[in-house]
Amino acid sequence: MAFPTSTKYVVIGAGIHGLSTAFHLALELKNCGRGSGEDILVVDKTSIGAGASGIACGVIRNNYFQPAMRELMAHSVSVWESDPEKYHYHAVGYMQISPECMREDVASIAEQQKQIGYESVFVEGAKASADYMRGMFDDWQARGITSVLHEKPGGYANNTSSLYGLADKAEAEGVRILTGVAVTGFESANGSDAISAVLTERGPIECDFVVVAAGPWAKSVWEMLELPRTVTIKGSDETLHDDIPMWVFWSLQEGTLGVDPELQKTNDGNFPPVIHVDSDAPLLSDIDGSLITEQMWGIYYKPDFHFGGIQGGAAPDKIETPPDDVKVDPYGTESPDYVVDERFAHMWCSALAHCQKRFSGQSFRYKNEPSGGIGAFTPDSFPVIDVFRENCFVIADSNHGYKMIGVGKLVAGEICGSESALLKPFRFSRYAEGKLHPVSNSPFPWS
Repeated sequence: MAFPTSTKYVVIGAGIHGLSTAFHLALELKNCGRGSGEDILVVDKTSIGAGASGIACGVIRNNYFQPAMRELMAHSVSVWESDPEKYHYHAVGYMQISPECMREDVASIAEQQKQIGYESVFVEGAKASADYMRGMFDDWQARGITSVLHEKPGGYANNTSSLYGLADKAEAEGVRILTGVAVTGFESANGSDAISAVLTERGPIECDFVVVAAGPWAKSVWEMLELPRTVTIKGSDETLHDDIPMWVFWSLQEGTLGVDPELQKTNDGNFPPVIHVDSDAPLLSDIDGSLITEQMWGIYYKPDFHFGGIQGGAAPDKIETPPDDVKVDPYGTESPDYVVDERFAHMWCSALAHCQKRFSGQSFRYKNEPSGGIGAFTPDSFPVIDVFRENCFVIADSNHGYKMIGVGKLVAGEICGSESALLKPFRFSRYAEGKLHPVSNSPFPWS
């Protein structure tokens, strides 16, 4: 492809949000007679799925305590279901398995899922929960569990395969995808705050509208746009909290146990839902019986042939002082201290054994290979999806990313004039207005 010096729409990032936006925008432009996919250019400094989307666990769920997140996820699940073959989507369902301190939160999720027509089964009580899980896995042995929320829709998708499928759909609509070109800044003209050109290492690209879908590189592009580095947040008591950093970094903890994925089949010989367990029971080492933690812990896992084993993760670690290179390349090889290590492997494999006997004594099969990465989180750990500088739509997913394929469809609709009620709770203005999302008792920061 010859380097384009102008286009109507520039989408920055060839991950799940950038490709979804480009594909759905092409459809919107064609349907309303305002253009076509040929008016859209996706640019990425590396390649399709080279960042967070390409190493994502791939879990697709609706399990959120926050009503706005739950409705947004229900929409996204419907997009995954619209083309499961091209998206490499496995509709196996999702289970949240929780202790007593979370029962009220999970009961609220179940009730609100019922209200929006999202099919799920909610089981309460220690015995009923154990019976339900043993009806699926005869070796279930997790302690202290008093509720199970089994979402029938959802499941997981194969990350890189789904991205290339999405890219194929976009290119079939005429969208151009230009990889290996890094964005270096933005230009405005005639005293306007609006962006007139995206600057790249190969030269400027004049444009009418920009979509930023940079994933963990959100902070770098945010600063190129000269947007606020700190925010003021109004609390529930009307107190103003000033100078809150806009971006916080977390080290994402994921990995794979290198066993045959068929080891995780259910009692009836089928592949199971994605399993998510939160627990306040003491977690003991599966290697020597020592205490790993008495604090709340959580894991998620699934059998996955794409990863070649049982793949999943745990709650991330907060990075108090991120290295300078995180601002440029959060997945760079120069920051090895910020990927998962043997502490995660020990904890996660022991937690698998805590839940199911079949994983006891299997820790030595953990795949010792690079995994995880750096996530850029917003002040409240929920997405910011909004227009800045008059003509720049920023999708800052705060690491909720891969599962939210439907965000691109909603953003495309808004660019073409259809305001989305689902995106309204994720405007940047919510911080100053105090319109914050509720938080649960989950150990995961994104809950």
